[in-house]
Amino acid sequence: MSRTCFYAVGFTALAILDTATQVSFKFASLQAGPVEFASHWIGAAARSSWTYVAIAGYLAAFVIWMTLLEHAPVGPAFAVSHIDVVTVLLVSVPLFGERLTATEIAGAACIVAGILCLSRSEERKARGVGDSPGGAPPATTPETAPRSPAVRRAH
Repeated sequence: MSRTCFYAVGFTALAILDTATQVSFKFASLQAGPVEFASHWIGAAARSSWTYVAIAGYLAAFVIWMTLLEHAPVGPAFAVSHIDVVTVLLVSVPLFGERLTATEIAGAACIVAGILCLSRSEERKARGVGDSPGGAPPATTPETAPRSPAVRRAH
């Protein structure tokens, strides 16, 4: 599988899982009722099947995220992983009848634009082409990356 396909599949799966997790928490909160730090509310939240769907979503997203981080540069990966801010906003309209304001739409557009800029920048670095006239240095690979103390401890 090509790196582009790997990233596309991985980040799409991550966005779907993160969105489903947040939607599941919303459904669980609707089932449990208004938040009260009392045993009956905690029990209602714990008995909601949506709570368990959300926990499963977090666990699956964790596995995908760790797999992606093993191969992707952390900066752009972290940015792309936050596309769920936009997807949750979009699915809240049909699922919960929420209305989007012009400010929310503009904010979502800024998030998407930022993710695209970071992704494009990373692609250019990987090809050895920079935004500056002299070009960017070649992208760091696991084989050429300096070994930081944190990386050495992780191995």
